[in-house]
Amino acid sequence: MLNVNSRSYKLPAAPTVVVCVDGCEPDYLAQAVATGHMPWLKRTLADGAGLIADCVVPSFTNPNNLSIVTGAPPSVHGICGNYLFDMASGTEVMMNDPKWLRAPTLLAALADAGKSVAVITAKDKLRRLLGHQMKGICFSSEKSNEVTLAENGIAEVLALVGMPVPSVYSAELSEFVFAAGVKLMQQRRPDVMYLSTTDYVQHKHAPGTAGANSFYAMMDGYLAQLEEMGCVIALTADHGMNAKVAMNGQPDVIYLQDWCDARLGPGKARVILPITDPYVVHHGALGSFATIYLPADIEPRTLVNELQQVKGMEAVFTREEAARRFELPPDRIGDIVCVSERFTVIGTSVARHDLSGLDAPLRSHGGISEQRVPLVLNRKLPGLDTSRRLRNFDAFDLALNYAQ
Repeated sequence: MLNVNSRSYKLPAAPTVVVCVDGCEPDYLAQAVATGHMPWLKRTLADGAGLIADCVVPSFTNPNNLSIVTGAPPSVHGICGNYLFDMASGTEVMMNDPKWLRAPTLLAALADAGKSVAVITAKDKLRRLLGHQMKGICFSSEKSNEVTLAENGIAEVLALVGMPVPSVYSAELSEFVFAAGVKLMQQRRPDVMYLSTTDYVQHKHAPGTAGANSFYAMMDGYLAQLEEMGCVIALTADHGMNAKVAMNGQPDVIYLQDWCDARLGPGKARVILPITDPYVVHHGALGSFATIYLPADIEPRTLVNELQQVKGMEAVFTREEAARRFELPPDRIGDIVCVSERFTVIGTSVARHDLSGLDAPLRSHGGISEQRVPLVLNRKLPGLDTSRRLRNFDAFDLALNYAQ
């Protein structure tokens, strides 16, 4: 048994693949199965386990991927967004550096226990976090032409996969992850593999549309190949995805920095959007979760009460309330945390968001409304207490402790 972050795991008896499908609202699977696009998943739901779980809020990529590989919430591992305000340096920074991690990953522990481990992620922003202190293979689709044996534990990935380097803004960036996973399983048969995609397709295409069904059909074919090789597969998501538009089809946005400036004076408060990353074309850095840093002389509770009345706001919390409710590290969130409703997103200032790249109605995530995600295994789970609250970061627990 392995003990990691106060949880125990059996070592794998069969090759085990955990898949995080970025932005996989459960309805994507339902629509694709219903229309015949996912025959492998249809069989798996009948013969294995098809569950619904809660992801971490904020329902963004980095916090949830790190929760999945640590088996713990952000209060334990420390990654509470894609982006944060570093109070120590007074700067806004990406949370891509492993220095922000406060807990070991199960992947590193499995490698230390002598198991061969491979990690393939779509965007390179996650690679260093997922592969922190892990002996094994770890690379991204985005930088697949730059892999080296010393840095990534493998070389010549493009030749292995037989695909060119995909565009960051493409379905192929995720397909490369699956194609590489299948090739690695065929040639090297790692004991454990973690595959993490990107949500470009989900930001662009609603469940049941041709673009979405095509993506999930592609994924289904690769998962079927992994199952044919005897793999235990656990599939989950980092967050769901919803339309974020008003009835006129335009983004429904609460510009929170503008609100704070009007209420307190320009620049008194600082609004941070943890969805922020370098790839904003498909979402304009607009999500349903934001945090506000206030000057010491302003009492947060007064503003909390006012913000709760803002149209489109679902919930507003003080730092302590948000840390408790969402299991977040209190020293890495602001004085106030805001969560918008299902069809609404939060921005900073009108002038700071370039929405010209949106060529489809805005779809995004980040809030409580994107918390429900699939948790599917291609095996029965004898002994599982189905009354417990399941989380996406139970994926390794179910795959290692129940499915084999």
